[in-house]
Amino acid sequence: MNVTYSLSDKNIEELHSLYQEEWWTKGRTLQETRSCVKGSQINIGVLTDEKTLIAYARVLTDFTFKALIFDIIVSENQRRNGLGDKLIELIKAHKKLASVKSFELYCLPEMFTFYERHGFSAEVGDIKLMRQSNA
Repeated sequence: MNVTYSLSDKNIEELHSLYQEEWWTKGRTLQETRSCVKGSQINIGVLTDEKTLIAYARVLTDFTFKALIFDIIVSENQRRNGLGDKLIELIKAHKKLASVKSFELYCLPEMFTFYERHGFSAEVGDIKLMRQSNA
């Protein structure tokens, strides 16, 4: 297993394929995938020895107050091998994120236990997610 912080064109195509397998990323175009990778301050990929992407996460951050984690994704045939845990650990240990005050992410209730193991909490006071679509 190898870790990369810079995805090759081939890896971005592999990420796009992974996106097509999940309800929350299905339908993203290859161009949108390229754009979101390029627009993220931190990209972390886990590669096989053959340099095939099998897990990925990205972070948007101000490097001071918040780091918002997006798109934690693991290839279906690689799940339950600790790669999701590895991605969270790599994000939290990233030297550019060392002084960030809080890490945040979106997840469904069935993922709470996974993220709670890594110190995340759904207890955020009265804060609510708000959205305005720009479609």
